[in-house]
Amino acid sequence: MKLKQRMVVLCAVLLLLGLAKIFLLDGGEGSAASRRDLRAFRKMEAGLSLSRGARLTHTLQSPWEIASQWVGPREVYPEETPELAAVLSSLSTARIERADVGYKGTQLKALLVLDGGQKVVFKPKRYSRDYVVEGEPYAGYDRHNAEVAAFHLDRILGFRRAPLVVGRYVNVRTEIKPVATDQLLSTFLMQGNNTCFYGKCYYCRESEPACAEGEIMEGSLTLWLPDVWPLQKHRHPWGRTYREGKLARWEYDESYCEAVKKMPPYDAGPRLLDVIDTAIFDYLIGNADRHHYESFQDDGGASMLILLDNAKSFGNAALDERSILAPLYQCCMVRVSTWNRLNLLRGGALSSAMRQALAFDPIHPVLAEPQLAALDRRLSGIIATVKQCMEAQGPDNALIEDRINLPHP
Repeated sequence: MKLKQRMVVLCAVLLLLGLAKIFLLDGGEGSAASRRDLRAFRKMEAGLSLSRGARLTHTLQSPWEIASQWVGPREVYPEETPELAAVLSSLSTARIERADVGYKGTQLKALLVLDGGQKVVFKPKRYSRDYVVEGEPYAGYDRHNAEVAAFHLDRILGFRRAPLVVGRYVNVRTEIKPVATDQLLSTFLMQGNNTCFYGKCYYCRESEPACAEGEIMEGSLTLWLPDVWPLQKHRHPWGRTYREGKLARWEYDESYCEAVKKMPPYDAGPRLLDVIDTAIFDYLIGNADRHHYESFQDDGGASMLILLDNAKSFGNAALDERSILAPLYQCCMVRVSTWNRLNLLRGGALSSAMRQALAFDPIHPVLAEPQLAALDRRLSGIIATVKQCMEAQGPDNALIEDRINLPHP
């Protein structure tokens, strides 16, 4: 065979191999990675529906002890959690022992201590489900229902990096005020027949309180991570400046990712791929406000990027803020496992899974229908972006096999 013919045959073989990889990682079941990820997806589907009012019956451990034991360097909860419904039910019903102002930050919240000493963060309802937050993609108050929805999306995507969240109704008169600190009590007021509070935070104002309907206040509870896992805060490399007329470098430098790859902890280990996973997660929920993020301390870059503070999400179902995806389209790479999971959620499967997961929550319906439809639409945009990267970089460079399983201590 002549050299020219050999080159033609070699090119054809390479093209077929490339197409085969795209096919196998585009929803196919032929590769080992795809089969493994399909099994994980089926496990997620089987455990998606949770029972209301579930209780722990097979253990003497408290729900807080069980949830604490779940936490590891790369996950907040494991792939299979038969006790999850019982832990979330306990969160939504346990007696409140103490109530104080929020621990820190710019948005209104309260720090509660539940029966057994478990700390949780309470974020009160500020908007109705169909309210549209106009303006910048990070505008508006925190949305309590967004915290609930984001946690269940984390389950569906298989990331397992978000702290446990559940919706809850609290009676302000009987559950909060009798156990509230003086500092928190000093921020309560009445508006008509409704009990309100404005707390202590950077943007908290007496003129902008959160109000109950009468004495019943709707909100979300986020389970505090165990103290044995102290957090470390990092500036997000794709954070915004929040200053009018001043752009961050990533907003004008399309080669910015190459600079990020030279900086620790993004120059080695899983952190950069975690940032890209988080960009996908944030684009789906419409969260353009992740200016910082947390990992576990002294992790050497191996800890997961923890998906904390997701309340600036699900504000405007009609707005698809593409700049949130900058880590994905500038670095042009994504985990194989993430890519496989995204493909398994196409064709309306994502919104369907969210409906199923959210049906159990005490504040159901958690999301309005336009927000659920937006998830499917945004997913299509993510898949199109990854395919563009595969065409430009080749599947071997765009799809990264990176599965890290660190043992629990």
